[in-house]
Amino acid sequence: MNPIKKLFDNIHPYVEEGGKFHEEGGKFHAFRSLVDGFETFAFVPNTTSRVGSVNIHDAIDSKRIMSLVVIALVPALLFGMYNVGYQNALATGHLADATFWGMFWYGFLAVLPKIIVSYVVGLGIEFTVAQWKNEEIQEGFLVSGIIIPMIVPVTCPLWMLAIAVAFSVILAKEIFGGTGMNIFNPALITRAFLFFSYPAAMTGDAKVWVAQDTIFGLGYKATDAYTAATPLGEAAQAGFQGFAPETIENAITGLIPGCIGETSVIAIALGGLLLLWTGIASWKTMLSVFVGGAATGYLMQALGLTEIQWYEQLVLGGFAFGAVFMATDPVTSCRTECGKYVYGLLIGFIAVLVRVLNPGYPEGMMLAILLMNLFASLIDYCFVQSNINMRAKRVSNKKQIWQRNLYANNAARHSRLHQSPISALSAAPTLPR
Repeated sequence: MNPIKKLFDNIHPYVEEGGKFHEEGGKFHAFRSLVDGFETFAFVPNTTSRVGSVNIHDAIDSKRIMSLVVIALVPALLFGMYNVGYQNALATGHLADATFWGMFWYGFLAVLPKIIVSYVVGLGIEFTVAQWKNEEIQEGFLVSGIIIPMIVPVTCPLWMLAIAVAFSVILAKEIFGGTGMNIFNPALITRAFLFFSYPAAMTGDAKVWVAQDTIFGLGYKATDAYTAATPLGEAAQAGFQGFAPETIENAITGLIPGCIGETSVIAIALGGLLLLWTGIASWKTMLSVFVGGAATGYLMQALGLTEIQWYEQLVLGGFAFGAVFMATDPVTSCRTECGKYVYGLLIGFIAVLVRVLNPGYPEGMMLAILLMNLFASLIDYCFVQSNINMRAKRVSNKKQIWQRNLYANNAARHSRLHQSPISALSAAPTLPR
């Protein structure tokens, strides 16, 4: 790592204020935020608190946290790439002829352009804003940039994705002040923008969920006659009559049509375990989402509104992915310990409620999380205010007890001072003879 550190040390005089090139007109000063962003990503900053400061520096910073979240997303991303090739081979009837690596590399080539577009557009905007505001580059988009390609269909056009990413970064993040200030999850805003602006590209049959063409000689070209839908889409069309056992098994493994990174519950669980083990994600929020979804699914089935079992609600669609990677976003979710329970329970409740009561939109996780993003601060405020009132009442009760004791002591002292001499002598202790 020393050569890389030396490289950054050599670059600093060219980009810092008062540096060599800054005195000559600042030829490379415009790239100061860019260099700073790459350096802090590669190395932990060596800045420390001032003497006498009460701040405590941990061994991990925000960029390291975001990097761990990206690592947690890798299993779902890699399996999503394989599933893209698998669904293409299955749709074209060449599954028996396809190989594992052939299907994986086909999915890799299909997904890679979306990842590149997401990062280029999103980070480009963040770099520009950081330089314009003379601030350091924030690291929040490291996670959003990889999540966005994972929650869109494989056939989503790149130009649509670029517009949606620019919309979400500018209007859902930078306009609020950047990373840590946004009230909505930028990745979900991207998906919502695509869903409401280009619904035909986000919902439908196999032309949306299954890659149709070959890529550099890999994959197979699908016929126009082939049609298919996600399991939730098929269930909505059939009036939510339930699923075959093999459908649930495929949903757990991930071999079903759907958004790139949302299909495999096993891969999502691996990432969730890493987030819980490292303490990055809140187990209270994550568990509450699943409990709320399971309870609502059981209630809906008991009321006769759906034939789908409660556990089927948890493994289909984007429920598991949203519960693990989006509901636990530390910026847009609740921060109070009790608020995390309420926040998660309501997300699970609303997600299943939207699925069952609105057949036209069988996937309700996106709307549930965005709605609760809006109320997260209110939930925190209610619990904080309740805690303040409880403590104030406790202090008031202690003060009242103290005042009563003080009054009793004063009354006893007053009565002793006004006793008659004879009573006082009789009450006084006698000396031993």
